[in-house]
Amino acid sequence: MTSRARHWARLGIVVLGICCIASGIYLFRNFIDMFTRARGKEMALTPTSRSFEGWKVSPLPLNFDVYLFNWTNPQDFYVGSGKKPRFEQLGPYRFREQPDKVDIEWHNQNASVSFHKKSWFYFDAAGSNGSLSDIVTTVNTVAHAAGKRAAENWLAKVGVNIANNAYDQEVTVTKTVDEMLFKGYEHQFIKVGKFFRPQDVPYTRVGFQYPRNGSSSFDGDINMFTGVDDIAKMGQIHTWNNLTHTGAFEGSCGKVHGSMGEFFPPNLSTEDSVYMYMPKMCRAIPLDYTETVTVHGVTAYKFSGTAHAVDNGTLHPETSCYCVGGKCMPIGVINIGPCAFNASVYMSFPHFYMADPSYLEAIEGLRPEREKHEFFMTLEPNAGVPMDVGGGFQANYYMEPIPGSNLYSNVPTVMIPMMWCEERVRVSEEIAADIALVPLIVLVGQIITGILLAGGLICTCWYPTRQVTHFCQSDPKAKAKASAFNPLAAFGVNSTEATAPVCQLFRNTTSSPGNDRVGVRLLDYNRDSGLREESGITESSARERLIGEDTPDVLVR
Repeated sequence: MTSRARHWARLGIVVLGICCIASGIYLFRNFIDMFTRARGKEMALTPTSRSFEGWKVSPLPLNFDVYLFNWTNPQDFYVGSGKKPRFEQLGPYRFREQPDKVDIEWHNQNASVSFHKKSWFYFDAAGSNGSLSDIVTTVNTVAHAAGKRAAENWLAKVGVNIANNAYDQEVTVTKTVDEMLFKGYEHQFIKVGKFFRPQDVPYTRVGFQYPRNGSSSFDGDINMFTGVDDIAKMGQIHTWNNLTHTGAFEGSCGKVHGSMGEFFPPNLSTEDSVYMYMPKMCRAIPLDYTETVTVHGVTAYKFSGTAHAVDNGTLHPETSCYCVGGKCMPIGVINIGPCAFNASVYMSFPHFYMADPSYLEAIEGLRPEREKHEFFMTLEPNAGVPMDVGGGFQANYYMEPIPGSNLYSNVPTVMIPMMWCEERVRVSEEIAADIALVPLIVLVGQIITGILLAGGLICTCWYPTRQVTHFCQSDPKAKAKASAFNPLAAFGVNSTEATAPVCQLFRNTTSSPGNDRVGVRLLDYNRDSGLREESGITESSARERLIGEDTPDVLVR
């Protein structure tokens, strides 16, 4: 090969290296976005996409567990009794949930879809701790709510007192579990309310989960983004009941936003928080990163409900808008009255987990535990797909005295726990294996990026490095420096030019003018006895001896 051809070959290698470095830097900065866009084209929600069927009907079995708090000493609930309300947790009462999305409408103009959630619930006796015929006593929320509404009108107040006496109303009601949950029960005040103000009483029965079973309107009309135009928006709610702001809370607290639970933003980091929109609470619940876990061998980020989720300005100033009417409760409960016909209903984590201690100090029978009562969402961070979901919320009633009420004028002010429910879902190993492809592809992209950068550096630096090496080999001074590290050359140095420590190793003898012979002090030992006899000369001890000039091991110059 001619010198000109070698020159162009070397130049080509350097140019190739520069191209590899540039490609590596580009992939380092853009690979995640490129992969996200490519995945979005396949996974975005459309009538024909892979994700549609799993979104419409969950492929995983869903268990809906309900716990009820049985009030065991309501007879002692009056000011001055000296006894705290005592509660006994019943359950879980397990129901198998079969959800579906109905009334689906696609909106291409803003890449969104509208739908209603419809679920059927079937009692699972084998998975339950109790039966639907169990008896439970809880607070009479309807009578208390009626008394509060009538408190500022003396005529209405008289009417409510008469009704309380006529219908034998008490502070509590006692019903079966079935009546308390999906079946519901009749209440005389509901009938009276529907007669006088039907617009304020939409239901005919009372129940914690009534009329959810088989209803397509229980969670309202939902419109969410499909991710067709931006995969990061997939599954994020756009409007609820055609509203972008519920009006239940002021400012940003009333804004409709967050995930509906099936999809979350991709490429999550440990600094992020995710939001779940809760229709029955008219707000989004923040979940903060708490730890990194593995689910079926797949690394995932666990986002949990912390004090941030149940704060109203105590720790996080931006949550102060959750105070209703300027009234802020101690941290740990969420006033959803504006979302529940202005009833004194508050939501919290089960057993007042993460709440102010005052709530637990006022009652007996509850004990919060993180393992049982934490609300969490475990997500694969690259895809934003839920892998393990658990926890729920507890419904509480804020009991307070009502002046002028013959039933509630002498009751203490206490937050009464009524029930809590949870859904726990974990993906199967087969689904986890599919999800694991996403971080695997990301890892492959990172490896390719590293190879490009490393290969580019090698190609770019190879020729300059070779030139420097060649220069060092051809430079006389460089050779002289290199010879200093040659062991053989070290033994041939003149004693007058050697350094002081080296001179001590040599003994100079003169056999002829101008010719120095150097004898080296060495230790010569037998492998067996330690000291070897040679030429009839025996050393009396294991010490150094001078090698004679005629010894072959002597280096002579």
